[in-house]
Amino acid sequence: MRGLIAWLVLATSLCAQPRRIVSTAPSITETLFALGLGDAVVGVSQHCHYPPEAAKRPRVGAYLHPNVEAILALRPDLVIVQDHTGQTAAQLRRVGIATLEIPHGNLETLFAGITAMGSRCGVPDRAAKLTAELRARLDAIRQRTAGKPRRSLVFIVGRTPGTLSDLIAVGKGSYLNELIEIAGGVNALAHTAMPYPKISLESMIGLNPGVLVDMGDMAETTGVTEEHKRTVVALWSQYPTLKAVKNGRVFAVASDIFVVPGPRVVDAAEAFEKMLR
Repeated sequence: MRGLIAWLVLATSLCAQPRRIVSTAPSITETLFALGLGDAVVGVSQHCHYPPEAAKRPRVGAYLHPNVEAILALRPDLVIVQDHTGQTAAQLRRVGIATLEIPHGNLETLFAGITAMGSRCGVPDRAAKLTAELRARLDAIRQRTAGKPRRSLVFIVGRTPGTLSDLIAVGKGSYLNELIEIAGGVNALAHTAMPYPKISLESMIGLNPGVLVDMGDMAETTGVTEEHKRTVVALWSQYPTLKAVKNGRVFAVASDIFVVPGPRVVDAAEAFEKMLR
């Protein structure tokens, strides 16, 4: 991982500091603002909600499929994309637009991305400070939960709305698995290498977790009501033998902190910590 960070810093430190930046993913947008670069951000993806100022920027399409024409119309001198967005970076480079591809995956790649953005945008000291602060906060959570009983947890991130079918949960390959462990829990699907495996309701009942977190039909986190959350909890109440249901530990959540691998991952870890108490 140190080699990845060193390569990213070397590759990005040779370019002029950008004044007009387009971000194509929420995690990139949140990082740029956390680095104090919000004034330079002239475009964001349609999924960027935080901070509130970001929502006022022009939209350049979905983060998996950015609209190249919309990006070019903003006359950027740097476009930052995640490294799994297909041909977007290559298309932009062909027309002379500088790009920075950010790794996406676990917590270490998150820190590598912060370092790369700080270096490329001329604020390496801010990036180092932000990374140190995030690591320190995560370490503090680890220390608080060390030695305490560890509850099993399942985090549902997808399903057919209004039903408990087509369940998609967090597996070992997701950074969320790391956050659950840091928060003092055991991901009941940590044996599954896939980041987001599909599981059946029968399998879910067999896992019988002590804590169940569900944001399955709330991927669009804006505008979700408390009534909606109550209906989600009520869905699981149909299965009173589940430990999480029996002990009142079913949590319906609708927040970007659980789906955006940016600086607010610590907020997600703290939220998991509270649910696991």
